[in-house]
Amino acid sequence: MEHERSRTRAWVLHPDIRSDPDRRDPVPALEEGVSLARALPDLVVIGQGIVRLDRAQAGYLFGSGKIDELKEVFSENEIELVLIDGPVTPVQQRNLEKRWKVKILDRTGLILEIFSDRARTREGVLQVEMAALSYQRTRLVRAWTHLERQRGGLGFVGGPGETQIEADRRAIDEQLVRLRRQLDKVVKTRELHRKARAKVPYPIVALVGYTNAGKSTLFNRLTGAEVMAKDMLFATLDPTMRRVELPDGPEVILSDTVGFISDLPTQLVAAFRATLEEVLAADLILHVRDISHADTAAQAEDVEAILADLGIDETRPRLEVWNKIDLLPEEAREGMLARASREDGIFAISAIDGTGLPALLEAIAAHLQGVRREELVDLDFAEGRKRAWLFDQDVVQEEVQDETGFHLTVLWSDKQKAQFAALNGR
Repeated sequence: MEHERSRTRAWVLHPDIRSDPDRRDPVPALEEGVSLARALPDLVVIGQGIVRLDRAQAGYLFGSGKIDELKEVFSENEIELVLIDGPVTPVQQRNLEKRWKVKILDRTGLILEIFSDRARTREGVLQVEMAALSYQRTRLVRAWTHLERQRGGLGFVGGPGETQIEADRRAIDEQLVRLRRQLDKVVKTRELHRKARAKVPYPIVALVGYTNAGKSTLFNRLTGAEVMAKDMLFATLDPTMRRVELPDGPEVILSDTVGFISDLPTQLVAAFRATLEEVLAADLILHVRDISHADTAAQAEDVEAILADLGIDETRPRLEVWNKIDLLPEEAREGMLARASREDGIFAISAIDGTGLPALLEAIAAHLQGVRREELVDLDFAEGRKRAWLFDQDVVQEEVQDETGFHLTVLWSDKQKAQFAALNGR
């Protein structure tokens, strides 16, 4: 109990606005809001609730009766932070904070806080800072010294000793310019790394999916890596890449990426485009779905929409992976397995117990082998490195040597042919 008292006491509200054209099912939406809140350290969710509204009130979001009712609830439960799972205007935030005497954080601010806590790479940290500043530019964010959180964060939640944020737009813009300069340097370094990776003769398989769909668990299962795989939203933020040798198939680079989420702040969609570059360069995309989730269809639509925003169209090869079938009742599980076996490009699996993984790995290997064709390649004696590359790729069917050099009959895919051609640029 003492540990709980040292943490910020929070309450999560989901406004169910009937007039909202993008209205979500309120029950799973609230569950997701609570999961987001629990993803922050040093915060304890004391209570939660759905507030049904015909329309949002311009000044206060909620009606006066509901505001008074909630004020009593928050006072009785000693609530310090109210997380509103939806957009809150700066005016609504200021007015509600005055009425309730608590700190208000909307969905965008909460997601930014989580990203700040999770970012590990230099680029990730810079991009979160830039996204946070863009968000702060629209509102005044004050420190609330009565909150008991000790970590730094972005300052949205506040804590003892944190400086009061009263920067005007010009100061924020100057800060954004400085961060963009730093980011440009980091991006150039990543560009060099990306070019180096492009020369690696392995296709890239990118795992994408709604946050908490089990991507990191699947990644760990396939690679043996110890990537954080907690049952927590945004458990992984920066992409992780590992080399994997497929059974009876090619070696591949497997990439685990940040989980997508509905209503992802626009600042973060733009800011994290570069951290999703492995998806942009992927030869094959695995869309991992939590098939046991009540809102799995809507989550899949959100993922497809973000992929489209990133410029990845439906022509990019992809497989749909229905994960977490181990959480389904037996009859439903058998039905999912049967349905997946009938449909092309869909695989029902459990990353926990390994069900369905052999069939998925076979399909990945088949997609990446590509259509292979036989061709003749002539090399000078001085091109020994290229010859070694062809043998490393295991594409050489026959080799003849004469006074002019090496003449190799190769069986290769278009990708391998393109990679071979790129060796001339080294």
